[in-house]
Amino acid sequence: MAESIGALEERIELLRAQVRQALVGGNRERASELRRGLREAERAWHDALAALEQEPPEQQRPRDGRLLAGAAEGNARAQAGSAERGLAGPAAPPRLQLPLREQVHQALTLLTVPASPRLISAVHEALFAGAISTARLTSLRRDEERSFLVAPFARPYYLCAALTADLLAPVRGLLSVSTWPMERRVIGPLSPRVDYLTAAIQIAESVQRIPGPGPAAWRLLWRFAVNIPGGSAQAGEVDPATVARAARAEMEIHADADTATRGAAAARARRQLGDPEQLFGSRLRAAPQAGVGA
Repeated sequence: MAESIGALEERIELLRAQVRQALVGGNRERASELRRGLREAERAWHDALAALEQEPPEQQRPRDGRLLAGAAEGNARAQAGSAERGLAGPAAPPRLQLPLREQVHQALTLLTVPASPRLISAVHEALFAGAISTARLTSLRRDEERSFLVAPFARPYYLCAALTADLLAPVRGLLSVSTWPMERRVIGPLSPRVDYLTAAIQIAESVQRIPGPGPAAWRLLWRFAVNIPGGSAQAGEVDPATVARAARAEMEIHADADTATRGAAAARARRQLGDPEQLFGSRLRAAPQAGVGA
């Protein structure tokens, strides 16, 4: 079942990219056909999750990054015991780690908003299967852009740039996902705060869902809580429901204005930018100088 769900998720990402590509190319008939396929895949995904919920706990296996850490610890203990027994048996093979771009995609999908390498690494460490080296993320976006230019839309998703709402230029130090709506990827004056509150809600809800969250998860939630009015009850204590409630209350103040700014910028980006620029931002070019001394 885990493999089936993973395959469906990959298919859904691919179909979303293909729908967008068909619409950009003006092929509405093809886009309509792809949308039907996308709806069918999403229904199958929900059916697979419903079937998964019906399985007895003893039949379930780790299916996402939040459970991989415990499984990895179990493998380590098994290998240590085998080593102590000498030739008692071969050590279990190490668990394969996801590629870097998929680890980043996991963290961004949880956050649902553009994020810095530092936050991406902290989220992956706290809620998935270990930290990501931020140094490895330095060139990741450039690699994704080169891949897109060589073969546009060949991948189900790309790790791309967030765009400034005024110049539609890439925001330095923020990564986003190509399958997100443009409105989510543009950054206006209020967007950093709105995105911060959105990330706090997502993290709080994730901590609530995890059975026995570890210290890294609580530290991450605390970092958000202390910067949200009413987010923490008292020093040293944090409650996920309180954090989420406080973040939603503050977001109501900023959401309408931020949504309007992002919507206008997104519409302008769709009119003015080609596919590569919509994903990776426009490049500012120096204007030719007037004839100095002429």
